[in-house]
Amino acid sequence: MFHLCYIRDIIPLVLNREAVLEQIERLARSEVLHNSESLCKLLRYLAEQSLDHPGATIKEYQIATEVFHRSEDFDPQLDSVIRVQAGRLRTKLAAYYASDGTDDRILVELPKGNYALHFHENPRHSKNGDTVEGNGHPHALPEARPDPRPRPGGFAVPVLSLLLALAVAALGATLLRHPPAPAPVAAPGEAVPASIQLFWTPFLAPAYEPWVVFSNATFVGRPETGLRYSTAATPADVAAGKVFDHYTGVGEVLAVHELDEVFAHLHASLRVKRGSLFSLDDLKQNNLIFLGSPAENLTLRDIPSTRHFVFQRVATGPRKGDLAIATINPQRGEPLQSLASPSDQALTEDYAVIGYKRGLESSRLVLIVAGTTTFGTQGAVEYLCHKETLEELLSKLDVKTVDELKPFEALLRVKISRGVPVETTLVAVHPDK
Repeated sequence: MFHLCYIRDIIPLVLNREAVLEQIERLARSEVLHNSESLCKLLRYLAEQSLDHPGATIKEYQIATEVFHRSEDFDPQLDSVIRVQAGRLRTKLAAYYASDGTDDRILVELPKGNYALHFHENPRHSKNGDTVEGNGHPHALPEARPDPRPRPGGFAVPVLSLLLALAVAALGATLLRHPPAPAPVAAPGEAVPASIQLFWTPFLAPAYEPWVVFSNATFVGRPETGLRYSTAATPADVAAGKVFDHYTGVGEVLAVHELDEVFAHLHASLRVKRGSLFSLDDLKQNNLIFLGSPAENLTLRDIPSTRHFVFQRVATGPRKGDLAIATINPQRGEPLQSLASPSDQALTEDYAVIGYKRGLESSRLVLIVAGTTTFGTQGAVEYLCHKETLEELLSKLDVKTVDELKPFEALLRVKISRGVPVETTLVAVHPDK
């Protein structure tokens, strides 16, 4: 039962400049930002501007010319690069505070709609109005004190305050479970990495615009009373509107975003289609990227799929019925079977397959990227969208030019923390002859 009460006066939060700058450097050294030199520069710049000129508006033109050294004729109406970079930084900050930075004392936020950073004390460290102490010049972030005098409708204030607090808590919990994925590819003014160009250029043939086909498994039931996977929906179920095929996983959504970022940097676009609407004509006419395993992207059951690393249900033992990846003809040191963390435990590990193949016609390409869970799929796509990891894969394949890139299959291990893929490693790679 909830007991309603008035919230006590809020004491203004005082953050020491040196403490804030120390937190900025902690962010720059973190795992989510240590490979993003351009975002670290942007973070430091916005921090300095926000501390030196509190309340002042930071302009896109100012950032473009002073941080990214764009020419004086830079026009933010024609070039969205600063908005894109700010969005990347915003997602990195969210990812950091959802993982390594959960217990940091200072929270750094980049609200949408402006470029001024906001600094807050982590509620975990705020007791009885404590502040972050220091010897430097304090930067106050004042908040309004409630008027202690009674006024009409006063009872509504604590009620609304409580509801707002609950809504914020719910939103925070959602972000902790599913923080946005980090954005890939190149910084403003930098060339797209050679590995990105080499791997993805074959998909850019203008006559065959690439399609992304994402999984959307069928469910039966009702959203308001409960849904379950449909393994054998009857025509009567379909006619009665009991079958739902418009759901997909968080990992697939973020994977599409990753791919869109890559193709945008390559000055190309993607078309997106859910698996239930896919037809064999699509396979004949387009370059295709499939996201999700055959357990959810049912289209993969109807087309030539992977042959070296195959999705199978475990037939016996304590993991009977679980989805696994079986290695066909494993080489020395390769696992016979790869499974995600057991369903009764926190998901900390998953496995995924990459299959690079020719389509029904030799001029078309098919790329299959699939984990046994939605987060494995996301981790595998991120692996293909980042310079360092893609370089590792191309090195294993001994590929140095586009012409040398031939069909292959790869097995990946994906480490997961709080619903976020944090590390993806290459386990095995087989040429697909």
